[in-house]
Formats: sequence, structure tokens, C-alpha cells
Amino acid sequence: MKKSAIATALLTGVAVAAMSSQLAAKPNDKLTLAANAPAEVKAAFDKWVGGAELGDGRKDKCYGIALAGQNDCKAGAGTSCEGSSTKDFQGNAWTHAPAGSCKFIVTPMGPASLSEIKR
Repeated sequence: MKKSAIATALLTGVAVAAMSSQLAAKPNDKLTLAANAPAEVKAAFDKWVGGAELGDGRKDKCYGIALAGQNDCKAGAGTSCEGSSTKDFQGNAWTHAPAGSCKFIVTPMGPASLSEIKR
């Protein structure tokens, strides 16, 4: 295979990955913010809950906030990743959340976390 064909194949793969990298998991109406969340975090969280995309900027990898089957990735051994969590607010499944918001997100099972939670 020629170098140009390899380069084209690699660029095509990168383009496809970029187009399909829209964050699949969405917030759910069972998430709230702690009262001490800063105003800018509250504003970003409210926009996200209202349906705004997170975009390409900085975001938190937030564990324990997704409903069953709605995580972005990592849901424990034997899972394929995105959409593979088996229960609501699973502690080893994460979803992207607005930057700076994860440490203020509260679920019916307790607070969210920037690292895996034992639940």
C-alpha cells in the first residue's frame, strides 16, 4: 500500500471518529446541584440539562450520574463501554458533564464523583 493511501485511510478514520464523537449520554431529570455550586457552574449545568451540547471544550468525566444504558463509557468488566451500564447511577460508569460541575452534582444515590464510586 502506498504512503498516500495509508495517510488517506488514517485521515478518513480520524474524520469519521470526530463526526461520531458527539457525546451520546445526556443529563437526566434526577440530577441536581449542591446549593454551594458557583453561579457559572449552575448556568452551565442548567444549559446542559436544557439540551445544550457540551461541545469540544473542557468537560468533566463524571461517575455515577447516568441512567442505565445511558453512560458515555466505562461500566465495569465485561461491558463494551458506551450505553453499557446496567443500573441507574452506576458508580463505575461515567458521563461527560459541564466543566467544574461534577463535584456539585447530586443524584438520588448520593454525590457524583470525578473517580469511580463504590455503589
